[in-house]
Amino acid sequence: MRIGELARRSGVSERSLRYYEQQGLLRSERTPGGHREFGAWAVDRVVRIQALYAAGLNSRKIAQLLPCMRDADGGPNASATSRLVGELLAERERIDRTMTDLALTRGILDEVIEAASGDRGAGDRGAGDRGAAADRGAQAS
Repeated sequence: MRIGELARRSGVSERSLRYYEQQGLLRSERTPGGHREFGAWAVDRVVRIQALYAAGLNSRKIAQLLPCMRDADGGPNASATSRLVGELLAERERIDRTMTDLALTRGILDEVIEAASGDRGAGDRGAGDRGAAADRGAQAS
């Protein structure tokens, strides 16, 4: 498939796809006319790249990680080194801390929203989310 089709199927701009290729995150073949051609596997790869960026990984770390993943199912393969595994464990811990911090912040926002709107919206969600966020915060400590 050409770059425009990959952009449509993955929901990522052509510009981003060219950047991914520059960074070694994505590869294409060239037609005799110079057009980029991607295999069907590229859609899953781009979705995975987007998820890793969203999790806060940079392109250097993603480039190290992608060869350790299977395109079909995302499972690890034999090329994951113990050093990379250690770095990824640290990334996972960072993501866990961020998730805990975000849940606590959401609880604070819920309290402010509840206070600002009086008893409106003070139903099921507000108290339960704050309690769950506090529980997660206590578990992370």
